Amino acid sequence: MIVVVMGVSGVGKTTVGQALAERMGCEFVEGDAHHPAANVEKMRAGIPLDDDDRWPWLARLAEVIDTALVEGRDLVIACSALKRVYRDMLIGSRQGVRLVYLAADRALIASRLSERNHEYMPSSLLDSQFATLEPPSVDESCVEIDVSIPLSQAIETGFRKLAGA
Repeated sequence: MIVVVMGVSGVGKTTVGQALAERMGCEFVEGDAHHPAANVEKMRAGIPLDDDDRWPWLARLAEVIDTALVEGRDLVIACSALKRVYRDMLIGSRQGVRLVYLAADRALIASRLSERNHEYMPSSLLDSQFATLEPPSVDESCVEIDVSIPLSQAIETGFRKLAGA
């Protein structure tokens, strides 16, 4: 199974994704590590990415997913996947790919962002992330996890929901 863990910056994609990968006994891929250098510089400067910036990045992540599917490997990948069209590019009609949406209110995420030091994603970009976010719709059959609960509970909830799918 391929699991795409999505949500805005600071919601816990890396933390939850790494824990799910460990529970599943598979590789974890940090989607941010696949951003082109121009995207990193733009974010570092506090400039939100637009669709034109995101398409090459999403194409790279889709290649990672396709390779894992061809090789029969399980994989957990963290990727903001804020819009439906982005998720369609990553998941589309691919069999064996599941979506996990990490949800929390803006105040909690802003608090988390203020406590961390991300290499190039300043907390000032949170508003643009929420403005871009299109929460998954029912037809996307995603696993939604409320990450305002304790982390261990959020991870266990996600794992149980994925295992029951």
